[in-house]
Amino acid sequence: MRKMSINGNDYNINSRRLFNNTINVEPQFVDICFDFAYDMTFGRTGEHRSYRSGGQNKRKNGEIFINTFQGKIAEYSIYQYFVSSGIQVPQPDIRTFDLGTWDSCDFLINGYRIAVKSTKHFGNLMLLETKDWNEQGEYVPNVGSMDAIYDYFVLVRISPDGESIMKKNRLLYCNSIDRESLYKTIVSDNEWKFDIPGFINRNDLIHAINNKYIIPQNAMLNGKTKMDAENYYIQAGDMYNIENLLLELR
Repeated sequence: MRKMSINGNDYNINSRRLFNNTINVEPQFVDICFDFAYDMTFGRTGEHRSYRSGGQNKRKNGEIFINTFQGKIAEYSIYQYFVSSGIQVPQPDIRTFDLGTWDSCDFLINGYRIAVKSTKHFGNLMLLETKDWNEQGEYVPNVGSMDAIYDYFVLVRISPDGESIMKKNRLLYCNSIDRESLYKTIVSDNEWKFDIPGFINRNDLIHAINNKYIIPQNAMLNGKTKMDAENYYIQAGDMYNIENLLLELR
């Protein structure tokens, strides 16, 4: 794996993978993801953290909604892809939780624990907040249980860019909106697609941790994006082809 090029406080990606081989997310899954994200934010059935682990920016409901929607779309994309590839897998968890309840792994397949990470269609990084992981590659909130250890991490890229849609419609920083208006903006007016640039295993994560593949808080990513929290990273161009994981799971 390669480290990004660094120029002062500017971190630049140097191992990319093109967004291609895209697949349409099935409409019923988009609806499920919308309902889940709405209920966890504007609907107040459950609740997500306002701050990222180690983050400094308090997120509005609009920001939490679209982050939650993107993350759940990624999980359903993997579910859709695995099922179409002959892998038996349960649907993603859509229970709504209060603050303080932490996720277990996204998928447990044939004894392997799999985490799904999402980014925008132009993204080329898998980011993991450093405060969430120890030097043994364990997920800190779940240390002491089997849910602290993940065997594989899969990156999913989502199109279109949900944050840009929310910002364009002046919804990103809002705290309330009716369900019907938001549904039209996010679901009815868009066709959601995904690709899977690759995956890593637990040993790769431990390598990244021990060798300090880190983007610091307040660093600039590609000269454009200021990092809210410190993250470990793995570049998309250094990941394994998803077909290799399918072979392992079979």
